[in-house]
Amino acid sequence: MSDWTWDYNPSEEHVADGLPTGVMAEVERLATELAALGDDAVRIGRPLDREGGLREFDILNGRGFISFLAVPRHRCVYVCNVTWYG
Repeated sequence: MSDWTWDYNPSEEHVADGLPTGVMAEVERLATELAALGDDAVRIGRPLDREGGLREFDILNGRGFISFLAVPRHRCVYVCNVTWYG
């Protein structure tokens, strides 16, 4: 089990404004899973050819994606943006 956590960056209001409740539930579920991966979260999602930096991960069968930062020194996954196509 990882001791990593997750949070919104810069804030939940900024990232989640106007998104359906079900989408946010999925984002929070995925963020919890990413935090559970710990240091391995820097390799999940796009881009595939390198580690670290801003990553992207599809949500709800490609109907959107999340952008996140996995920061090992903070031991935290930061959800920075949610794009929802509906």
